[in-house]
Amino acid sequence: MRRFCAVLAIAAFAACGPSEQPADTAATAAPPAPTIALSDVAGTWTANVMAQDSDSVILTYEMTASADPTAWTITFPGRPPVPVRPTVDGDSIITEAGPYESALRKGQQVTTRGVFRLVNGELIGTTVAHYQTTGADSVATFRSRATKKM
Repeated sequence: MRRFCAVLAIAAFAACGPSEQPADTAATAAPPAPTIALSDVAGTWTANVMAQDSDSVILTYEMTASADPTAWTITFPGRPPVPVRPTVDGDSIITEAGPYESALRKGQQVTTRGVFRLVNGELIGTTVAHYQTTGADSVATFRSRATKKM
């Protein structure tokens, strides 16, 4: 019985001992995603718009970017500038514009939402256009590639 009590006491003491230390998660955690600021892309950019499944340019416009989000615009050839509302999320710049008269569908109003990333000095992105029609909304998705003007 003494032996049993001694074994039981040793087991209880071991169970109350220090617990294992948790692994150092800081060393194994993924590095934080790169971030971007509006000031990183300040300047004038020439953007080419293409259909999702084609490299043929269907539209070209100029985008004026600034650290000041109220100063962003897009300008289509022969038309006044359209205000753009940019926001930043991690490594992406999200743009919203409109409604304004579409440069691709004459006479139709469009609202666009784009997502751009800075890749090797170019803004690469996707834009979703919502066209206001007499029936349901008409939606189109485009690819964009913009280069900074010197």
